[in-house]
Amino acid sequence: MYVKKPMEIEKKSMEIIEEIMGDTYFSEEEKLVVKRMIHTTGDFDYRKIAVFQNDFLNTAVKGIKAGGTIFTDTKMVAAGINKTALSKTSCQLKYFIDDKKVVELSKTLGTTRSACSIDIAVSEGIDMFVIGNAPTAIFRLLEVIDEGKVNPKFVVGVPVGFVGAAESKESLRKYAIPSISTVGTKGGSNVAASIINAILYMVVGR
Repeated sequence: MYVKKPMEIEKKSMEIIEEIMGDTYFSEEEKLVVKRMIHTTGDFDYRKIAVFQNDFLNTAVKGIKAGGTIFTDTKMVAAGINKTALSKTSCQLKYFIDDKKVVELSKTLGTTRSACSIDIAVSEGIDMFVIGNAPTAIFRLLEVIDEGKVNPKFVVGVPVGFVGAAESKESLRKYAIPSISTVGTKGGSNVAASIINAILYMVVGR
């Protein structure tokens, strides 16, 4: 015999995660986000490497309640976000990785499509950013912040990898903007989506 009901499986998983987490420096609300990150990955390291800064959680909750467009750097991030929960808000997701303008700009500038996607997003007035794959997207976002072109409501910055991922997140943490990031190489599109899902469940319920 095995557990078959999805919500029962999730409930039991969260109970196991709670036991392992023990005492942490996270607030109860932040802990819900970290537990969702662990649940998504099966990796308890997230209780040690997740970093919340500049009132990220309260700001993100307010931003999602207010509505608007949320940028994601990949289709995978967008695919992982719970559409039923999202539909109960006034938010929409948008990614530009396959946009013709992005493809052309990437070739012209000799940089990644993810970085160029930031420029398109900013040109459209988007100010909520969820980055789970591309360090270059974070680096470019920080550049356009320095240029005074955008003042993000919040940034989820959890790119994964060995080239620039850790460094991009370190750079993000130097900025006085509401953000969540991970220390080191770990992260990914699924982690980024799990963070937004946790916030959506706070806003609209489970």
